[in-house]
Amino acid sequence: MLRTSTILLGIACDAQLSSTFYDQSCPTALTTIRTVIRQAVSQERRMAASLIRLHFHDCFVQGCDASILLDDTPSMIGEQNAAPNRNSARGYGVIHKAKTEVEKICPGVVSCADILAVAARDASFCVGGPSWTVKLGRRDSTSASKTLAQSELPHFEESLDGLVSIFSIAGSHTIGQAQCFLFRNRIHNQTIIDTGFATTRRRNCPTSGGDQKLAHLI
Repeated sequence: MLRTSTILLGIACDAQLSSTFYDQSCPTALTTIRTVIRQAVSQERRMAASLIRLHFHDCFVQGCDASILLDDTPSMIGEQNAAPNRNSARGYGVIHKAKTEVEKICPGVVSCADILAVAARDASFCVGGPSWTVKLGRRDSTSASKTLAQSELPHFEESLDGLVSIFSIAGSHTIGQAQCFLFRNRIHNQTIIDTGFATTRRRNCPTSGGDQKLAHLI
């Protein structure tokens, strides 16, 4: 994905973030992003969950700096093909569309990192979820790391205590779908799962094959 901002966010800068960051430099940025997100979610409701997930998968690696959007280069292996993202992370095209529309009105002003953060909020609201005030002013990273993505992102076999600890500072996976291979072992081999729930999930997730078949998280 092409991006105009080339400033690397090397340190935390919470004090510099502000919900009014673009009020003067690009006053219609947020409404422009919201329009793109609404259109995308209206065309595919599942996209709301995908955009929320894309944002938090970005934030877990190097912070919320849009590094997940960077393609591989001869000198850098990025995050998109890390195991937790490969054939799973979605919504890149929607973010690119939002960036393109914002660039038309305010070239070189709004970072992709901020667009990702705003898109996640707007996606939640579009499907009846909560809204929140997004503090803005993030800078886009110029580097990405497949290695960090594979080590820092939550693993689907993580224990409950581990997940509670990991998500103590971030919340997601409240809506969306999961691929069969991520929960196959639990529904076929674990006995602590509700029998009716497990039976329902087994119908679309056999003991072998069908790895990419989807099931709702709730």
